[in-house]
Amino acid sequence: MKAKALPYIILVVIAVVVLFIRKIGSSPGNGDTNKAEQAGGTINRNRGFDRRTSLLDYTKHAHCRMECRQISESEVEEIMRTGSINYRKSELSAKPCPTYALEGMTHDNQHVRIVLAQCDLKTKVVTTIDLEHEWPCHCPGDDKK
Repeated sequence: MKAKALPYIILVVIAVVVLFIRKIGSSPGNGDTNKAEQAGGTINRNRGFDRRTSLLDYTKHAHCRMECRQISESEVEEIMRTGSINYRKSELSAKPCPTYALEGMTHDNQHVRIVLAQCDLKTKVVTTIDLEHEWPCHCPGDDKK
């Protein structure tokens, strides 16, 4: 009797292993957030920086800084996707939203820092900074500093 059941037991074990491997391969932690989204998975935005540009929301201050520092929305998205997080300039414990300072070179060779606040449903662009050139900016709220 046991000899007849052995092939069925092996098949069940193989099926469980295959399902487990497929589950791990589609998890959000594998670096491919779009695949996880398409599979109906959720992304935990409380565990690390979420690089999806579809959730971007620009503050008025950010738009003003972008305009005077000649940084476009496409460049902000480029740095969001490929930039390095400067943890010394980031505030991961900021409430209500942790802030991340991403740095990198844009396609037109501008060395920039983009400060983003990752909230529950949106990632807000807080400000943009040109790290090599001082631009004269006069944005609302600058008088308060």
